[in-house]
Amino acid sequence: MIQGRVIKRRVLLAAAAASLMAGRSATAQTDAATAWPNRPLRFIVGFSAGSTPDLIARTLAEPLGPLIGQPVVVENKPGASGNIAADLVAKARDDHTIGVMINVNLTIARLLNPAVNFDPRRDLAPICLVGTGPLIVALSPKWKDKATLDDLRAAGATLNYGSVGIGSMGHLGMEILAARLGIKPTHVPYPGNPQVLQALASNEIDVGLVPAGLAMPQVRAGAIVALAVASSHRSALAPGVPSLAELGVKDLDVEVWVGVAVAPSMPEGHRKKLEKLLLEIIGEPEVARKLVNQGWDVAALPADAFARRLEAETSMLAAIIEKQHIKAD
Repeated sequence: MIQGRVIKRRVLLAAAAASLMAGRSATAQTDAATAWPNRPLRFIVGFSAGSTPDLIARTLAEPLGPLIGQPVVVENKPGASGNIAADLVAKARDDHTIGVMINVNLTIARLLNPAVNFDPRRDLAPICLVGTGPLIVALSPKWKDKATLDDLRAAGATLNYGSVGIGSMGHLGMEILAARLGIKPTHVPYPGNPQVLQALASNEIDVGLVPAGLAMPQVRAGAIVALAVASSHRSALAPGVPSLAELGVKDLDVEVWVGVAVAPSMPEGHRKKLEKLLLEIIGEPEVARKLVNQGWDVAALPADAFARRLEAETSMLAAIIEKQHIKAD
């Protein structure tokens, strides 16, 4: 009888030990599965090395690596105004691919071109906004003595303006401003903002929306005229330049910006961790200094606020795209 009890007790102890070991094993497996990142992160940029999104990606990658204990590799996948890279990010299923993107990729890519293979609202999950670049309503030097919105209204359809292409913020922003002013200027596309600035300086075009970081040196040199910052507030990047709101154009904020997004398949816990770390990095004085030197106002919007901004901006830009029947080439 006693021997039977001993045997039974040994069996129970063995079972308990096996259960404990199984529990520890399961916990270890769960911990291993949730450890993130467990290999190098990929920052995908849709523009070439040295471009502004590329510089931001590298500014973030350098401090992020030591924080996560993994390398952060910046990969440039230029083409289609960043949409090739955005599509790659949208389709990623490895939980280690992260996109550093501009306005169009996260808002109106598919509205401009229905052939785009991803839907920004459905296929990309915002992580954070990093920096915003104010746009200057820049005029050619022939407007130096009469640079007012009323003068632009009076010029009406005789005006022409430059941008870096159909669907760019310089293009869409000018179309919105023109609609507010009640005029229909002619759009002249250029390969890049340096060419837009040159066309302004040579009186080839009348007006353009140009990033402050590029425009202000030309303004200070007297080559072009800064009429306003294309937003409801002034910018430290354009000292002394009034906002459009101050000139009577209310509720119009047109900026270029760079933000971070991932595929929505990335687990929420990983997304939250990435968001927290990136916001900490953007808040570091040295990183903020680098962003300002690159021509950006530091933004640091968390995912929820960034998502609200995306919805509002998509609606604003969609309205002008529909009204003017704008389609990308």
